[in-house]
Amino acid sequence: MIRHHFELRETIATILGDTDRDITHACEGLREARHTIEQYILSDPFFGITYEPVAIPEKPEIIRSMAMAAESAGVGPMAAVAGAVAEAGVRKAAREGASFCVIDNGGDIALISDREVRIGLYAGASPLSGRYAFLVRSAGELYGICTSSATVGHSFSFGTADSVTVFSPDPVLADALATAVCNDLTVRDQSCLAEVDPRIDGIYAVFGEQSILWGKIPPLVPARPGENLISAGGVGFFPG
Repeated sequence: MIRHHFELRETIATILGDTDRDITHACEGLREARHTIEQYILSDPFFGITYEPVAIPEKPEIIRSMAMAAESAGVGPMAAVAGAVAEAGVRKAAREGASFCVIDNGGDIALISDREVRIGLYAGASPLSGRYAFLVRSAGELYGICTSSATVGHSFSFGTADSVTVFSPDPVLADALATAVCNDLTVRDQSCLAEVDPRIDGIYAVFGEQSILWGKIPPLVPARPGENLISAGGVGFFPG
């Protein structure tokens, strides 16, 4: 297994793959996705700054995907950008034959996997942070595990959660909804979970010593001694 650090302007990602070829294709996918998004924003600057959903274009596909996820979650389309870029990298590797590829783009993870992967929970100063991991079984299809935080990282949030992690076969939607839920969810008010998009499998949120579980998530297991989170964002991953 190869671990590769990738940086391109705001995108700081870690890639896991079995071969150099898989890593190369994943990097190509990340670059292509960033180029498409940057070019689109040049033609429509409002797309890059709004906190509200926008009209859904027919093309490019990645822009359409971000806009659709934003509409479902009730947020701006750039709330889904990290998940969209990570997904593009994994899809590129998969099209070229990879059966295992994980991309952690600042806490927003897209993956295909023919083996078990452990996703470590990172929730800033919470005592739960670094103590547990999500045990994700092999997933032959694309899957997303995306996290938003009001207390960790540089992303803007209206909320107070240390972390909100969303699980879905759609990484772009998972990213957008993580932002939306992090904006609105509190321990006392969980009404924002009443009408979650059915494409979402589960949500796990951390507020200090307390946590909230909605839907179905992978088993949460103690982190192994000596394991270190590799993401600066909400979650980090480890090979199983």
